[in-house]
Amino acid sequence: MLTSLSQAHNAYAVQSLQSRLQDVTDDVDDGIRSSASTSDSSSGTDFGSVLSQSIGSVIDGGHDAETKAAQGLTGGGDMTQIVTAVSNAQLALQTTTVIRDRMVQAYQDVMKMTI
Repeated sequence: MLTSLSQAHNAYAVQSLQSRLQDVTDDVDDGIRSSASTSDSSSGTDFGSVLSQSIGSVIDGGHDAETKAAQGLTGGGDMTQIVTAVSNAQLALQTTTVIRDRMVQAYQDVMKMTI
């Protein structure tokens, strides 16, 4: 039973992350379309605001996980919600770390280019 429970939880976490990433890519697509259709780039969603919004979402998820874990330690809260919140926070942190590493690697690659 434990294996199927962990598999179900992992599937839920992956589905949740995919829906969040879809929302972010939809925002990016909208920003690209609106900035391409108009010459004023301030009306579109720029990379900085999408990145800021995504990082804010990760931080909020971490705070939510901390709050629910604290409730669990005091004997309150639903165990399913606690595990889900902590797993979502862990997955978001791992994703953020991978994105950070790739951005640093891209920056290093650009800096190695000769002019």
